[in-house]
Amino acid sequence: MPDLLSLRPADGCRGDLAALGEVMLRLDPGDERISTARTFRVWEGGGEYNVARGLRRCFGLRTTVVTALADNPVGRLVEDFILQGGVDTSHINWVPYDGIGRTVRNGLNFTERGFGVRGAVGCSDRGNTAVSQLLPGEVDWRAIFEEEGARWLHTGGIFAGLSEGAADVAEEAMRAARAAGIVVSYDLNYRPSLWHGVGGAERAAEVNRRLAAEVDVMFGNEEDFGSALGYEIAGVDDTFSALEAESYAAMMETVVRDYPNLKMVATSLRTVKTATVNDWGGICYADGQVYVAEVRRDVEILDRVGCGDSFASGLIYGLLAGLDVAEALAYGVAHGALAMTTPGDTSMATLSEVTQLVGGGHARVER
Repeated sequence: MPDLLSLRPADGCRGDLAALGEVMLRLDPGDERISTARTFRVWEGGGEYNVARGLRRCFGLRTTVVTALADNPVGRLVEDFILQGGVDTSHINWVPYDGIGRTVRNGLNFTERGFGVRGAVGCSDRGNTAVSQLLPGEVDWRAIFEEEGARWLHTGGIFAGLSEGAADVAEEAMRAARAAGIVVSYDLNYRPSLWHGVGGAERAAEVNRRLAAEVDVMFGNEEDFGSALGYEIAGVDDTFSALEAESYAAMMETVVRDYPNLKMVATSLRTVKTATVNDWGGICYADGQVYVAEVRRDVEILDRVGCGDSFASGLIYGLLAGLDVAEALAYGVAHGALAMTTPGDTSMATLSEVTQLVGGGHARVER
């Protein structure tokens, strides 16, 4: 693995991974619908942050989140959630609050889980948030990457889609990380609602193509690579097959050819049968080889939100732990599957559960 990614040694680094992105409050109506709910359960979540939290809580690695929050009780609630997750909060930029959110606020995300034939629904309320106003020069990347020391930077298309400034900050962070010899991962994570008012998929692809030149490990699914980066995956149908694996591999090979800086491209594989039953697996391309993890058929889902982030954190854990690519991919698939069995954006799985599932474990009662 050091030959593939040239990872910095853990000794001498304060942290293993720094995540750059927005952390929002997720309001979960449980079994109800957003439009008719009278009570909501509250979680924290955010595509980039979820990876840092999964690595900390499930895998025991040292992680920090680089973000910004409006300094009010909602922001402090988000901070409390982050602290409960064990993620370092020393790189939160606290922005003075104006009293009602005219100039700055914290993001909210309403998400209903879906059931059977009714798919999950998300409704974001995140305009003008503190982190969307972050600009280049406001984060001391040298202190984070060189003075404190880190081994990995993770960010993605959700953060980059928040504003022009956010995309510029992502590029600044990625360049600083690469200059310091730190691995950079990027999850395309295409969200149509983020790009709808600023140019849609065409603008998303423009931004992501610029940032892809600074990436070592890229994550995404077929929609991400198609809409957010402009690559087609031919032959994809409703059931994952060997032919479909070849289609993914061909697409990934093309991406790596176009961006020779990429050391790895990885994606989870999902066949949606209902909102609560999916097939689930993973595939990645690294060092000229294709790796396919076993596809788990008919995985039952409690809450699918954040499973892709858990896939990413499991795979990153494997790479940081020195596992080979196939093993790391298996950890990503197992962690993503377990994340779908618990509520909220973030993983509640344990390392022993992930390891057991990788080894073919069962769901019998443990006494």
